[in-house]
Amino acid sequence: MTLHLIKLSVGTDSVEDLQHWIRQKLKEKRKRGGKPERVHTTRMVPKRADELLDGGSIFWVIKGQIACRERILAIRPFVDKDGIGRCRLVLDPKCVLVQPRPFRAFQGWRYLDVKDAPRDLDAAAPGIGAMPEPLRRELRDLGLI
Repeated sequence: MTLHLIKLSVGTDSVEDLQHWIRQKLKEKRKRGGKPERVHTTRMVPKRADELLDGGSIFWVIKGQIACRERILAIRPFVDKDGIGRCRLVLDPKCVLVQPRPFRAFQGWRYLDVKDAPRDLDAAAPGIGAMPEPLRRELRDLGLI
């Protein structure tokens, strides 16, 4: 059964900021000769990895709302140089806009059941993803999307 993660995107003000950061990191990896894959490192290893790898995504909370998701491709536990267990989430670098939903701040990540996950924005309102993000936020605040 599919399961998702939800996490704050710290330091980003918009989906465009997150996408720019992803592109920049991939470019740096290519320049250093590394494997150009999108990796997010977390402190904890998800115990429900099989469910996450069954079509799960990580949903990003940006400026107080769930804004987009990236599909989880692999989960790679490892031990860092200080002997602390960590986890690399390998993600599809394509950010998929989702139907915006307010979400309060929290630390770390949380599991997100499929039934509670917002729908992809283009499925909910075809074409709205082409609108500028500030306009989408305003429409969401007005309860129109």
